[in-house]
Amino acid sequence: MSSGRLRTNYVLGQGKTDSSMEIKSIQPDKSLAGFVESFWMIRNDLAAEKEIIVLPDGRFDIIFFLANGSFHATLRGLDTYPEQAAIPGRTIMFAVSFKLLAVEYLLDIKMAAILNNGEQLPDGFWNIGPQDLEDFQGFCAKISTTMLALIKPGIDNRKKELFELIYTSNGSLTVHDLSDRVAWSRRQINRYFNEQFGISLKAYCNIFRFKSSLQQIKEGRLFPELNFADQTHFIKEVKRFSGVSPKELAKNQNGRFILLSDLSQ
Repeated sequence: MSSGRLRTNYVLGQGKTDSSMEIKSIQPDKSLAGFVESFWMIRNDLAAEKEIIVLPDGRFDIIFFLANGSFHATLRGLDTYPEQAAIPGRTIMFAVSFKLLAVEYLLDIKMAAILNNGEQLPDGFWNIGPQDLEDFQGFCAKISTTMLALIKPGIDNRKKELFELIYTSNGSLTVHDLSDRVAWSRRQINRYFNEQFGISLKAYCNIFRFKSSLQQIKEGRLFPELNFADQTHFIKEVKRFSGVSPKELAKNQNGRFILLSDLSQ
């Protein structure tokens, strides 16, 4: 699998998923907290690849990928469905997971064209090279300095408040509630979401609500807690975004759902 399909959906917490896989994540400084969800790294030191299932998580990523002397960077859009993938052997990846506000005010791009996909970035992007993948904390410091210089002034307060409401409510507020709270019409919000991200506000909230449900599923609470209509609706949504029932997802056979495996206890 190319790094264009590889996402950070399974990278939370830190430590080792097994004897060959090292995973770490670092939270951004407060100055970047509105734009960056986390920095992360994966190192697979064995020759064998690690099979995983990618889950939608409501983030997009820039991934710096080094394998067998080959280095490149990839921009990855939002995912809306689960997909089988693999982490190649002898691979190291350092990356940034972004919140949606960064699309317009840090990167100044539209992600709609790469929904469920990715695109390779130019050589030398953000002045990151193979040598920067030797020191994770150094990478985070260097790329943080770069990003701080790129943030645009004059952020639309409606957008800032909208994203904060989505994140703090874990995607459980309705489109109507969100629209009323930020004084922005549903039609305008959906036009903005479709143009920038390739999906509607409701679709994004559903993805974020699913991601926010993973901790409770891991703990064996296999019932709705985040404004799902009922048990049937909860099961249907979990199956839509993971491909399996909540019960099977909680079992996480062979650790293939690494996002679930590495959630904090």
